[in-house]
Amino acid sequence: MIHGESGEFFNVADYFIDRNIRQGRGHKVAVYTEHRNYTYNDIQKMVNKTANALRELGVRVDDRIIIIMLDVPQFYAIFYGAIKIGAVPIPLNTMLTPDDYEYYLNDSRAICLVISEELLPVVTNIKGDLRYLRDMIVISEKQGAHIPFKQKYRHAPEAIKIEYTTRDDVAFWLYSSGSTGSPKGAIHSQNDMVVVSDSYGQGVLGLKEDDILFSAARLFFAYGLGNAGYLPFSVGASVVLNPKPPRPDNVLYYLERFRPTIFFGVPTLYGQILEYAEKLDTEKGTTPDPNKNHAFSSVRICVSAGEALPTDIYYRFKKRYGIDILDGIGSTEMLHIFLSNRPGHIRPGSTGKPVPGYEIKLVDDEGREVQQGEIGTLHVKGGSAAQQYWRKREKTKLTMQGEWINTGDKYYVDSDGYYWCAGRGDDMLKVGGIWVSPVEVENCMMEHPAVLEVAVVGHKDEKELIKPKAFVVLKEGFVPSEELENELKQWALDRMAKYKYPRWVEFVKELPKSSTGKIQRFKLRG
Repeated sequence: MIHGESGEFFNVADYFIDRNIRQGRGHKVAVYTEHRNYTYNDIQKMVNKTANALRELGVRVDDRIIIIMLDVPQFYAIFYGAIKIGAVPIPLNTMLTPDDYEYYLNDSRAICLVISEELLPVVTNIKGDLRYLRDMIVISEKQGAHIPFKQKYRHAPEAIKIEYTTRDDVAFWLYSSGSTGSPKGAIHSQNDMVVVSDSYGQGVLGLKEDDILFSAARLFFAYGLGNAGYLPFSVGASVVLNPKPPRPDNVLYYLERFRPTIFFGVPTLYGQILEYAEKLDTEKGTTPDPNKNHAFSSVRICVSAGEALPTDIYYRFKKRYGIDILDGIGSTEMLHIFLSNRPGHIRPGSTGKPVPGYEIKLVDDEGREVQQGEIGTLHVKGGSAAQQYWRKREKTKLTMQGEWINTGDKYYVDSDGYYWCAGRGDDMLKVGGIWVSPVEVENCMMEHPAVLEVAVVGHKDEKELIKPKAFVVLKEGFVPSEELENELKQWALDRMAKYKYPRWVEFVKELPKSSTGKIQRFKLRG
């Protein structure tokens, strides 16, 4: 049989799992968990037996499998096992409602659902008709799959004939929610994870075999899937899995126990860790010393993504732990981070420079590239881009414009080539005909000693003109008052152009956030 260049065999499960065995890492620890460690041989065995069991179940090439699982090693068995037989795994957010899952199961036309035992109650409450679902597999981290899949797995052989796939074949989907409209299934190819591993894994992080990666961001979405799902396996490194909620105490415990070398978080979590650590200092009467042993002592790089990292958090973290945080931006459509700061080359407050292998352009509303220093919409081009959105032709055309992906993010680039976030396209405010970035106002207010978190949105004044309004969560020990409200307004007025300061300050107990920790400003607009 003759295959053209694009038709040559390539299966990404073979690349990330079997290649490590061929290169002699079979007995090396691939995955650390609280209960036990798993070698590359263990992971390969789980993947192959799961793949064969799925085939026995009747799962075929291109069949979709919905995954609603906690961060446990069995996730790899299902994800890579499906890919080995040419099926298409679709990891979903584990914190959704029965109605959400009904939508995803019907929209994807998945024939199989794999779910963690702990999450089973939410899907049993689905009221509607699941038109395509045929089988459900329930998995426990300690006991493995429930019967009847447990029997299929037990009798499944460890050797497998991998389905013939190529680099352009569909490997998996990831759903992108966005702030408006129904979720969109971004279809990713077999080679997309390899592109990220080469560009970001090597070009930015410089991953090595002896690295241990730990991601507070979950496997079910693009950022976490890269951090813990394939970047470690790209170089034969190890990964720490934590199925528990990423609270500061939980995260610090895992850091101290497993001593990872690379940590992935989001801005909100970094802020929470600092707040938690500062509270402990007060209680114990201790003073932090970055030169002494601490939870982050083993970490050589901290990474942040999901939203812009406030400069205040960057400097406080650096002062306390002596470690830089590399801020970057990625997207579900591009699979992972494509714009990032670099170790030794960090400009706090910026999102850095393009990751090797990616091109960036900033365009105005007419599609023309803007001048340096002007705000434009961020477009990115690179080899990890999704093929299309499932059953969303118009959305595909609007977002995937030829080789370029329109991210919807507003940015400007400085004279040194560093890119600066100016918010989402739908978050940007036009005050007096001038664009105002909510991120810039938020960063300014975050520097006030009373402010724990802040979100800025547009609000109409008595003249129906849009002005900035700030929703503020106060630190412990501070009480809402008119005096503090005026003080915060003056704080911003003293530090930025007059048109940018918030005309209203509303104190709230918490800000609305997505499951990945992003502040949902659209919920605050009214």
